[in-house]
Amino acid sequence: MSVASKRRHVIKKIQMELVLPSEGQMIAQVLSSCGNNLLEVEDENSEKYLVSMPSKFRKCIWVKRGQFVVIVPIKEGDRVRAEVEHILDEENILYIREHKQWPDKFEEHALKMTREAKRNTKDSNLESHCGIDADMLPPSDDDDEEYNSEDEEEYYSEEDNEYNPNRSAAPR
Repeated sequence: MSVASKRRHVIKKIQMELVLPSEGQMIAQVLSSCGNNLLEVEDENSEKYLVSMPSKFRKCIWVKRGQFVVIVPIKEGDRVRAEVEHILDEENILYIREHKQWPDKFEEHALKMTREAKRNTKDSNLESHCGIDADMLPPSDDDDEEYNSEDEEEYYSEEDNEYNPNRSAAPR
């Protein structure tokens, strides 16, 4: 497999795969990049330390400050205490939060990613529509009936004694 196809495979896996942290894995937020594929992170226990980026992610995926990663602690090393297992995107964060595995320490960041926060709305109708916004749903029959009744009122509110060639004869 060539280098380009390996990169493509890694990128596709990161973008398509929804990951839940397993036992022994932790979620951490990237604070800074220290060079040599080392990242300074803060984990869910508010500890700050260095983690290494595995070679499969190098020159393929870039991690920005504030992004979240799934890390696996490693035994060897004093300064570098973990390795990045997976880089979390917004969709994956919401997926982990939905499964109630998102750490309370980072809940504020996850709330900013929800649709309600992006639209500045307070009501939560997402669960009633299984994750589909109300404006993305087709119109219901109730809306059509309300619209038709308004048209009928306008149509019959005109004076019925006037002759109109588009209607039947005027009542006498």
